[in-house]
Amino acid sequence: LKGYGGSEFQNAVAEFTALYPDIPIDMKTGNHEELYDLLRTDQLDIVLNDQRRAFSDEYVNVILTTIDCYIEISARSAIAPLESVNVDDLRHIPCILISSEVQQDIEQTYYQNIYGIDSEFLFAQSLEEARLMIIGLKGYLPIEGGELPSQYNGTIIRRSLCRNGKAVQRNYCAFWKANNSGYYIEKFAEILKSQFHQI
Repeated sequence: LKGYGGSEFQNAVAEFTALYPDIPIDMKTGNHEELYDLLRTDQLDIVLNDQRRAFSDEYVNVILTTIDCYIEISARSAIAPLESVNVDDLRHIPCILISSEVQQDIEQTYYQNIYGIDSEFLFAQSLEEARLMIIGLKGYLPIEGGELPSQYNGTIIRRSLCRNGKAVQRNYCAFWKANNSGYYIEKFAEILKSQFHQI
């Protein structure tokens, strides 16, 4: 998932390939809708994705983790001194989303309706591009999972994102079609889940 900053997926791939070196793995990245479409049309076997819909019986839905959401913003921003940020504090700062051109409207609508973000939206093609925009004081990036890479320390900071005084949270799940379940898909999902539960 393009906007996910954690290393759990990469660690799961490394562990799986160590156990099953003869099983080839091909990977794709995308935003939520792109990954959902690839899974729905049988172009992917399993995806790590955020939950945006009610679970369907057509898919195996494994909740990997529920995490608090954050924003990344320039350390030079006027709101940098705040410990946490309410969506209302961000009204006059552009929101940077990672999305392909064809998915921009869907991503924008999701963040408006679910997060309550009411500001201008800018778009980046990758996490690195989004972070360069942050450093250039272009806006902030909603982000979930993982640590901020050390090369950005001092230029980008993270703040917890709140709405109506409560932390915004999101479920991350492994999804695969119920009629495409098999040993290797289930084993990969098991390894992936274990990565999210390591202390």
